[in-house]
Parts: sequence; C-alpha cells; structure tokens
Amino acid sequence: MTDKSININPVDLSDVISVIPESPGVYMYRDESDTIIYVGKAKNLKKRVSSYFNKTQENPKTRIMIRKIRKINYLVVESEEDAFLLENNLIKEHKPRYNIMLKDDKTYPWIVIRDEPFPRIHLTRKKFNDKSRYYGPYPAVMNVKYLLRLITNLYPVRICKHLLSEENIEKGKFRVCLQYHIKKCLGPCVGLQSEEEYNKNVHSIEEILKGNSKEVSKLIYQRMVELASEMKFEEAEILKERYNILENYSSKSIIASPSLNNVDVFSFDEDEQSAYINYLHIANGSIIQGYTIEYKKRLDESKESILAMGIVELRTRFGRKAKEIIVPFLPEIEWDNVEFLVPKRGEKKKLLELSEKNVRQYKVDQLKQAEKLNPEQRSTRILKTLQDDLHLKELPVHIECFDNSNIQGTNPVSSCVVFKKAKPSKKDYRHFNIKTVVGPDDFKSMYETVYRRYHRLSEENQSFPQLIVVDGGKGQLHAATDALKDLGIYGQVAIVGIAKRLEEIYFPNDPIPLYLDKNSEALKLIQQLRDEAHRFGITFHRSKRSKQQVASELDVIKGIGPVIKEKLLKKYKSLKRIKEAPEEEIAELIGKNKAEIIIRELKTKN
Repeated sequence: MTDKSININPVDLSDVISVIPESPGVYMYRDESDTIIYVGKAKNLKKRVSSYFNKTQENPKTRIMIRKIRKINYLVVESEEDAFLLENNLIKEHKPRYNIMLKDDKTYPWIVIRDEPFPRIHLTRKKFNDKSRYYGPYPAVMNVKYLLRLITNLYPVRICKHLLSEENIEKGKFRVCLQYHIKKCLGPCVGLQSEEEYNKNVHSIEEILKGNSKEVSKLIYQRMVELASEMKFEEAEILKERYNILENYSSKSIIASPSLNNVDVFSFDEDEQSAYINYLHIANGSIIQGYTIEYKKRLDESKESILAMGIVELRTRFGRKAKEIIVPFLPEIEWDNVEFLVPKRGEKKKLLELSEKNVRQYKVDQLKQAEKLNPEQRSTRILKTLQDDLHLKELPVHIECFDNSNIQGTNPVSSCVVFKKAKPSKKDYRHFNIKTVVGPDDFKSMYETVYRRYHRLSEENQSFPQLIVVDGGKGQLHAATDALKDLGIYGQVAIVGIAKRLEEIYFPNDPIPLYLDKNSEALKLIQQLRDEAHRFGITFHRSKRSKQQVASELDVIKGIGPVIKEKLLKKYKSLKRIKEAPEEEIAELIGKNKAEIIIRELKTKN
C-alpha cells in the first residue's frame, strides 16, 4: 500500500498522481487529521484517481470532499474482483464519511460445505460460527453460481435437505429424485453411493475452492487420456471441456480464509538510502488495514532490527495486538504470547506475497517521485549502472556512438551521435561523407570516421567522451580501436561494440562478449544510442542519395545551370515531383524557356 502526503495544489497533485500505477486496486482519501474520508475501487488506479482532479465535479459533495483531501493511500491487488472485495471490507471497517453505507448490511456471498452426513454445498450470505466450511467471499452472485455449476458438472452432489443419517437410509425413508435421473446426483439417499465415495468428491471440491485445482486437473486429464485410448471420444470430449474450464478458473482471492482472524502481515524492502515496511491486518478472513512506512538509514542497521522497529511503530499506531505475525524473516524482537511465522506455502504465504508486492510498488513510487523532482538523479543512476556493468573507470557522462550507412556501396556515409548525461545532445551530432573508401567496406569506413572525429577534437583541444559505442561486432570494433591507437589516445577512452543479433557487448582484445539483462537500463541506453545513430545516419544517406540522383539527371540537361537546379531541388525535393509538376508551375518558378527545356528533356529520357 502506498501512502503519499500531499498538499492539494496542481503541481504537487500532478507529481503524486503521475507515479500511481495503472493497476487494479483500492484507493483511500485522508483528511488533515489522517482520517479516511473515502474508499474507492478501480480497475486502473492512475486513471480513476486522476479523474477526480482533472475535471470539474458536478456533485457539490464531491467538490467538498476533494478540498479536504490531504493524503492518498492505495493498495494494489491482482484483479478487479479483488478490488471489489477489499473495498467492501475497508468501508465496513472504517465507515468513511463520503461513502454510501448499506443500511441492510448486505454482504458478499460465500460457498458453504455443510457439517452433516453427505454434505450439501451451496450459496449463503450468512456465515455462522459452526463447523461448516465457508469459502469466499465472492464479489458477485454470478461468480458463485458459475463456480457451483462447475462443481456439479465435475462432481455430482446432492441438493436436497434430507438428513441422510445411516439409520434413515437403512429404513428406506427416501426416494431418488429428478437430480438422480439427470445424473446430477448418484443417489446416496437410497444407498447407491457410499459416504466414503461421496466425501472423496467433497475433498476434490474443497481443493478447487481453496485454489489448489492442479491435482484435480491432473486427475481429470489422466482420465481423459484413458477414455481417448479406449476410443470413447464423446466422454473424453466432455472431460476435455471440464479440464479446460478448470485450468482457466482461479477461485483464490486475496481475501484470506475465514479461519485467519486477528493476524498481522509485514514485508520488507530496501535500497541504499531507505528501508520500506508494508503492513496488512487480517480480521475474519478479510484485509481491513494496509499501510507502508519508510525509514531513512542513518547507521549500518540490519534489516532484522529495522523490521522490528517498523512492527512496533505500526502496531502502536493502529492499536493492534495480534498474537500471530507473518514476516519474511525473523525480526530482532521477542514478545510474550506473540508468534512470528515465516510461511513457506499456503494462504499465509500468499498474504505475505501480496504485502511484498505492495512494498515493492511503494519503493518504485518513491523512486519515480524523487526522479521527477530531480531529473538528474535518474540519469546519474543509469550511468552508474552502465559504469558498473562495463567496468568503466569514469562515469560515462559523455558518450558517442558511430554507425555506417550505404546501399550496395553507393553514397557511403557515417554518423556520430552524442549523449550527455544519458540524454541526446543533438547540436553535437555529426555526419561524415566517406572519402577514402571505395566500395562497401564497413571496417575501413569505421576507421576513417573514428579517426577523423577524434583527430579534429584533438586539434581543437576539445574533451573526449568517457565512452565510445560502435554499432557492430568484433570487426567494426577492431577498426575503431585501430583508429584510436593511430591517434595515440587508445586507453584514454573506453570503447565497446554492440552486435545486433543477440545484443552482445564486445570489448577490445576480448573474444567473449558480455550479455546484459534484457531489462537492464544500461543495455537500454546502449540500444537507444545505437538506434539513434542508425536513424541519424540513414536519414542523411537517403537525402544524399536522392539529391545525387536528381542532380545527376538535371546536370546533363543543356542550358540548366546550378542556380536553376538549386531552385528546383529546393521546391520539389525529388526528380519524380519535378516530372509530375505542371509546366505552368515550373515556368512560374524558373521561366518559360527553361521550363520548356526541362520538360522536353525529361520526356525524351522517359
């Protein structure tokens, strides 16, 4: 859960809202006394929260509420259905002033497995403190009906209200009903199905309701294969449909089992400057509290001691006295009558994972917020990552990247793009017409370009970059390295090559490339450099090739000099457009006589 303290003005709001994730979840507005005044759910938190402040609200109560907002909290969840459930729990717990309260206290539906012989399984809105097993709650009745229909298709269970005691069955008090005849029940009321067999089906149904449907799916799949091998394709097809439904279904919600009551959940994350602790409180199987705090590190505190401080702070702040505390690792604290649990699997593990998801989200939000207030912080972080990944001596504040462009050896050009503080510095971009290379030779072209670039910088006493990136593999990198050696500056500037096939990074005199993580910010920066150099070079190459093609055909027309040619190229850009232009338009530009000459010559060539 992410807690943002904000002053309500457009600048601060835009900064806070901009870092809210586009995820499903629940948001809470707090006033200046830190009281929750509104709870809402959203499929997309960023869009929903920003909608309150990006447009004029027609409802007067909404306008009043917005003026009172001083903090925005939110809790990210896995799905929109989870957001429905969590919103319901939080409204009931905190009773926010601006939320609609349901006077009939209508709550979400549950599925109950009755504590009785041959247990019935059905929908209920009332949860009693009995030995029956309750699963849910679910966000809508349709979800429950769909699930019950799925269960009855997989496993025939009774729906009658008879007391199927062993004595009543032996006395023959009951008769089979329509459910038996349509194969929705196997007739336990008349002894056609044993209680042991019936309870096996109930156990499988419970596994589905708990979200542990993989074993059930596995059994269905095995039976489906057996039927297919026995040439019973119709029956196998039915099981295939059930298998697909079960595979696509997930009944597990973030709302915990009803057996979990008065439980605290804490998770921990950190970076170099701060530690973050998320807190969830579970009551009667529902999450009713969520909060995240941040500690600025001062000394070399251990994570165990920081987590202990966070647990004391949050339990004191919210007045919680849970006897069971779920944690990712044991904190440096001991309490009488309090058990710390590090779960490895099951529902408690999933609750810990949800808390961990929210503490990670909070850390990301804080980082984004800090980078918006100080844009150079992000650039420095990316460059520091690049320095570490490439083992550079200096922070690569100034980077230059080279690329060659030619088509079948014609009009060879090279480009050099410059990034400063991880951002393009377009005024420093340079094009190079290749002068000493005949034919398509990337290696010699790269040598010439790099040599000319740094020879000129050396003559003008300008600073060299901290890193040179060459678009290409070992061959291009070797040519660029030779140019630096001939200039006598090899070793003063770091240089690497990036190959396009697997995005591997090559170093001089090292045949083994470096493979960076595909999500690495350092690799993305190098890719951005390479792509920008390619774009800049190919644009120049196309322009040069087009002008050369047009100019060559105009050059052979007798009576057309450089001034006329320049006017035509400036207006029409290409030979094709000149041919398509009306003669009157050309005549207006360069005169009637010249226009007649050009039109006649171009038609003759065609």
